[in-house]
Amino acid sequence: MTDELNEAHSAEDPGLPENHAPDLLNTPLRSVYTSNLPAILARQGISLAVSTYQAGRVVLIRVDEGKINTHFCMYRKPMGMTAHRMHLTIGTEFSIQELRNMPDVARKLEPPGRYDACYLPRWIHVTGDIDIHEMAWTNNGLWFVNTRFSCLCTLDHDHSFIPRWRPPFVTALAPEDRCHLNGLGTVNGRPKYVTALGETDQHESWRQNKARGGILMDIETNHVLLRGLSMPHSPRVYNNQLWLLESGDGSLVRVDRNTWQVETIARLPGFTRGLDFSGPLAFIGLSQVRESALFSGIPLVERLNERSCGVWVVHLQTGETVGFLRFEEAVQEIFSVQVLHGIRFPEIVDWNHRHLASSYALPDEAMADVPTTTRGQPLSSEWRARQEQ
Repeated sequence: MTDELNEAHSAEDPGLPENHAPDLLNTPLRSVYTSNLPAILARQGISLAVSTYQAGRVVLIRVDEGKINTHFCMYRKPMGMTAHRMHLTIGTEFSIQELRNMPDVARKLEPPGRYDACYLPRWIHVTGDIDIHEMAWTNNGLWFVNTRFSCLCTLDHDHSFIPRWRPPFVTALAPEDRCHLNGLGTVNGRPKYVTALGETDQHESWRQNKARGGILMDIETNHVLLRGLSMPHSPRVYNNQLWLLESGDGSLVRVDRNTWQVETIARLPGFTRGLDFSGPLAFIGLSQVRESALFSGIPLVERLNERSCGVWVVHLQTGETVGFLRFEEAVQEIFSVQVLHGIRFPEIVDWNHRHLASSYALPDEAMADVPTTTRGQPLSSEWRARQEQ
């Protein structure tokens, strides 16, 4: 197992209020990882993006000369994320932020040849404090879980959010977190499955039976497919199988979509939340969970006195843990884990970076009017870069 130490790097808009966790600004952010983790990421040709709302960071986990490099970027309470080779979307305390990958900018970063992706801010949509949880890009744009108002939402230019669906047992659109709607899974580019911590309709009334009140729903039929789950999160369809995390039990489970039987694949040493895949592997976020009323009485707390925070790698066929990265001290809770497929060493550009002012993404039809030189000097590759969808 290898130890790593990285200082925090700010990716916060200087015009926004200070980060909600200022006590961490000068705190070393440490992690340890199994010696095989660099080879796992390298073999899959991936890197990871992880959000920790408790520490106010988005973490890029990447391989650098055979070692794990963790790059910490500051955001206000980052939670839900969705990632693709060309975009990274982050839900924060008051907003949703879209970052776009501009590969030509990556080639300009120092040292040359190190970076193969560079995510730059493209837009910010102010939602207000709605406790954004999971999100996904669909055939009809971005959908996200608005936990405070117990609904799924989309965006437009005129409103904070557009409610699109809420559980039929929730009788009002109220900022009361009535069922703790949290997880969102898609099928064929359409929102399909959601998880919630209770089938309840009063202000935070899901807390009364949090240990075993969780549900899985199909939003197309409005049917509750599973009841009695322990704080479920992160429903996902991968390789035509349905997976989710029973966070209160610290487990990864597989759900048979014919019989709706639940099979536990792995029990892990933390509160499981945040799930993505690459090849035969699941990448799962683990949180320590605080000693508080919120987490008292759940199976995980009764099973383990000490719990871990980090990203665990589990083989889907055997359920075995094949590697992990564990955060120490400052980082205690994880929300989202996103696999960046085909990207080995990404960067997130902050609001003060010089390339943000001199990088332009243009539509194809505008490129014919862009000269190859200006005042005898070659235009930068960022200026000439086409917008990649």
